[in-house]
Amino acid sequence: MRSRVSFQAMVGLMMLAAGPALAQQASNIRGTVTAFDGKVIAIKTNAGTEVSVDLPEAVNVAVTRPFTMADVKPGMTLGVTTVVRDDKIVAIDVRPIPPAAPPGLTPYDLAPQSTMTNAVLEASVAATGGNELTLNYKTGTVKVLVPPGTPMSQAAPGSRADIKPGEVIYVFARNEGGKTTAVRVQVSKDGVKPTQ
Repeated sequence: MRSRVSFQAMVGLMMLAAGPALAQQASNIRGTVTAFDGKVIAIKTNAGTEVSVDLPEAVNVAVTRPFTMADVKPGMTLGVTTVVRDDKIVAIDVRPIPPAAPPGLTPYDLAPQSTMTNAVLEASVAATGGNELTLNYKTGTVKVLVPPGTPMSQAAPGSRADIKPGEVIYVFARNEGGKTTAVRVQVSKDGVKPTQ
């Protein structure tokens, strides 16, 4: 348990360190690993392009573990990606995130017109079409419907050995001078894929 807390704290500090300046030169890379030589990850993105990402020694690698509605408890900090469907705010990804992650509601690129909410869960109740989460992101609250089958996952400590051809990968990277460098890396494990 202690190792999970320290790992989540580390991820939170990295997200805080990223800051607005990094966000302006950052990208989310989603795809499949095609090669890894210990320093550079070759990825075929979901869009079909090929990209090479430098992996600094200081960047830790996370693997992906299952996460379900049964694991969702009031007081947890969640990252929930949503879209609007039929005038309802609907989740397309739900993940636990470190309490140190900056709260807020911002545009996200997981799907067209999607939004990411980093917030504390105030309540979870059964609702028509799934479960309704009440999320408090400090400057407001939002109610989100989580239909059955919504992609959900969580990060856990991994290693560079987990980066293998064929694994699904998510990379938050910075782009400077034509070079793409990983800031955060999460790969699939035992068939469980990153959902973000």
